[in-house]
Amino acid sequence: MTVIKGSANAGNTRYDDFKAGNPDPRIFPLTLYYESVCPLCNAEMTNLMLRNTAGHLRFSDVSAPDFVDIPSGTTMQDLLDLIHARTADGRVLKGVEVFRLAYAAVGLGWASTAMRLPVLAPLAEWAYPLLARNRHRIPRRLVGLLFEGAVRRAAERSASAHCDSSTCSR
Repeated sequence: MTVIKGSANAGNTRYDDFKAGNPDPRIFPLTLYYESVCPLCNAEMTNLMLRNTAGHLRFSDVSAPDFVDIPSGTTMQDLLDLIHARTADGRVLKGVEVFRLAYAAVGLGWASTAMRLPVLAPLAEWAYPLLARNRHRIPRRLVGLLFEGAVRRAAERSASAHCDSSTCSR
């Protein structure tokens, strides 16, 4: 298994594939490794879980007591330091590229595309490790304020995806 540092060129991650309904089978389903005891991480993964109506993402909580699925070539500390993901073909990605792929997979292509722009891509690559190192210092109330609306919208979208003209399983 190869570990690939997050970069704008890691893998075939074009959002156009999702718009065309053709997610790359080498990448998806994509397994995200996250730390649920981190309020910021948990809020973001909850947002992605609710939006994951097509099932392109899988989630693995590295802080769960029974977690043992450490990808080859990584350590538990690596998984705690930065977000990691494993592609369907076994490659391991980390950092901003994981978010680019995850956002595209759940219909947030505008966010994925924005993180590829010439000005924003290097900023995201620089800022994410700094944010990741300090994520436990962010007050829970601030995390709630920042993510409450996104999680609510994701829940509404998920609920409407389970409805048709005659039934609704809310």
